[in-house]
Amino acid sequence: MSGAGERAATKARGTARQAHGSETLDHLARAGLVAYGVVHLVLGWLAFQLALGDREGSTSTSGAIQTLLEQPLGPVIVWAVALGMALLVLWQGLEALLGHRTHDGVDRVRKRVTSAGKAVVYAVIAVSAARKAAGDGGGGGERQTDSMTAQVMGWPGGQLIIGAVGLGIVGVGAALVYKGVTDRFLRDLEAAGATGDTGTAYTWLGRAGYSAKGVSLGVVGSLFCYAAATHDAEESGGLDQALRQVLEQPFGPVLLGAIGVGIACFGVFCFAWARHLSR
Repeated sequence: MSGAGERAATKARGTARQAHGSETLDHLARAGLVAYGVVHLVLGWLAFQLALGDREGSTSTSGAIQTLLEQPLGPVIVWAVALGMALLVLWQGLEALLGHRTHDGVDRVRKRVTSAGKAVVYAVIAVSAARKAAGDGGGGGERQTDSMTAQVMGWPGGQLIIGAVGLGIVGVGAALVYKGVTDRFLRDLEAAGATGDTGTAYTWLGRAGYSAKGVSLGVVGSLFCYAAATHDAEESGGLDQALRQVLEQPFGPVLLGAIGVGIACFGVFCFAWARHLSR
């Protein structure tokens, strides 16, 4: 690399470090968490409606965004969600590059990889919201999942890849449940948000929210694993198909209603997280 290139790279790294440590990033991250909370509140409501017998809407992130779009000032709300999710991409992207400096070795690498994964998830939601707000429905999320799975199935070792993806999703779901039942999410809150009566309320919201999200992802991952085992791409699917599978189980409406409430609790917890963010 030339001297000018090295200087430019050094300047860019310095700018990124300054941004990562700034109070401005705290405010941007809080705004993003509020948007994330809104999406989960709507998603929880859709899941609860499905449990009550309303099978028209899509109980997915895309379906939640579509529901917001249909409200008064819907496009404005969805553009705000897209912006909020983009801010979360910025936050987690900087965390992936420069964050978690209080950790060493493998632990730091693991946390940075996790931040990178979160940035990708937030980016997908941001793009989906922006497309819907701009008038491009980008629908057919479940069909797109089936199509992509079918394409991968045709690759050499495709079944193993889909199976590995499924196991990975199950692992993420298990990690979320673990985070919920062990209260590890409280580490993301400053002390004022984790103590006293307010802290107790936030703790129960976090427990319900992380556990519900984890169970939902576990079902999604299981669908991918089943698709790999049966070589049937149509058995894979996203959150909507996973929740509909829950509905078909014994006591399905009760289970799905509980998951819907839990996901909504996570949405409320995101508001608390935004207020008491610790990073």
